[in-house]
Amino acid sequence: MLLDSDLLPTIPLAGRLTSEVLERAARPVHFEPGPEVRQRVAECRDFTLLAMGDGQQVYGATTGFGPLVGFPGRDNGAEQCDNALNHLVAGQGADLPPAVVRGALAVRLWSLCQGRSGVSPEVVDALCAALRTSFAPAVPTYGSVGASGDLIPLAYAARALRGQGHAYLGAERIPADEALRRAGLRPLELDGRDALALVNGTSVTAAAAGLALVGLRRSYEAALTLSACLTELLGAAPAFLAPQLLRAYGHPDAEHAAAALRERLEGSVPSGDRPLQEPYSVRCTPQLLGAARSSLGYAARVIGDDLAGVSDNPLFFAEDGLVAHGGNFFGQPVAFAADLLSITATQMGNLAERQLDLLVDPHRNGGLPPILAVEPGRQHGVQGVQLAATATVAAMRREAVPASVQSLPTNGHNQDVVPFGTQAALTALAQAERLRWLHGSLAVAVRQAAHLSGRRPAAPRCADVVDRLIAAIPPVDPDRPLDVEVRRAADVLDEFSRVTATENAAENEVHSS
Repeated sequence: MLLDSDLLPTIPLAGRLTSEVLERAARPVHFEPGPEVRQRVAECRDFTLLAMGDGQQVYGATTGFGPLVGFPGRDNGAEQCDNALNHLVAGQGADLPPAVVRGALAVRLWSLCQGRSGVSPEVVDALCAALRTSFAPAVPTYGSVGASGDLIPLAYAARALRGQGHAYLGAERIPADEALRRAGLRPLELDGRDALALVNGTSVTAAAAGLALVGLRRSYEAALTLSACLTELLGAAPAFLAPQLLRAYGHPDAEHAAAALRERLEGSVPSGDRPLQEPYSVRCTPQLLGAARSSLGYAARVIGDDLAGVSDNPLFFAEDGLVAHGGNFFGQPVAFAADLLSITATQMGNLAERQLDLLVDPHRNGGLPPILAVEPGRQHGVQGVQLAATATVAAMRREAVPASVQSLPTNGHNQDVVPFGTQAALTALAQAERLRWLHGSLAVAVRQAAHLSGRRPAAPRCADVVDRLIAAIPPVDPDRPLDVEVRRAADVLDEFSRVTATENAAENEVHSS
């Protein structure tokens, strides 16, 4: 049933949609259109109906779809909406995660509320109502090429809102009409260009990329934290973080990463018996992670612009009396950004895997036993964890091949160049999850190394995260299954990263005031 809006966080639709809001939309949330939004949606709807009724050609409303644009569409608006959705129900593969689909509904809602798509106010209300519940359409993974929007996946989403197909209510997958009834929602009725406006945008692409970005931002913080803990546990000197050195490098984000590592290592006491120069997996962390920060910053700007824009065709400008046909459903910007996220995640994964290898190697780990086993041979420490980490990195490397340049003509050569942004974004989201597993694996090794070394890190920030890991994960003695504990360690890092991000934001606010 519908949840009480007073008990849910309220997010005004007049503001800017962010990746963090997308992540929040995985759970019930109250989006509030407000009077200004409602007015511009209604005014655009009136203008759209006027344009459709005065003999003006309006793609997809008075015409066929895609290469059939030269043929007339259905005379009846409701039948035209049925036609728009039915021919697109051809997707394949496993269902997308409900969090991605709900994020896509939020992105679509934000775009429609710009008042350029000509939808009925009832569409806006229906999307808001669905997002106030745990309702999520069941949408197959494969179908979109991201060139005329995410047509096929969004068609499944729109049909589920009408009570057709399947949907999730919480974790339960059931027929969509039953999910609507149990959620206290009414099936959505469509007319005019409502159906085309629901499907003619790259909302799945934007949602998946936005969720990947949020996860990778946390993983960036986790990488800094784990790199600092590794440096501390090895007893390495932090000379490679000298401000003068990084300033000469010329990359501000590398300076930022070095400063963050110095902060985490404040109070550290080097052992004095390490080599003059550490392996690159320690010494070059500010350069590597600084480059990752630069890439995440670029992707954030592109994805943010996409979330703030209108993805549809045609667009309606009542104030100018203009129906503008074009390509604002072409997902190339986010396709490039998502591929960059995948590449960035993979190199961060390479770093984590090499840091794990450094910790388990008795020739380089500062005197700790091989594989971090308490009784080597009789016990095997984190050997299985390292094997799984290696397999994960191999998968990430294969998946890092860019999707955004794999253009294939389709749709009768109407879509003769396509960006495949949906596949790029979904891959980036999967890469973000794999990186979490790698960081969880490294964190389990860090926790075990702290147990075997018998000392608490001298740097307070490192000690804090190690204490959190110790509280969540017992030492590996004797051997036991560690799959669940790798994921638990990733959760600990996520929470630590959230706290760090909150503290940094508060500190920045103080400095700016």
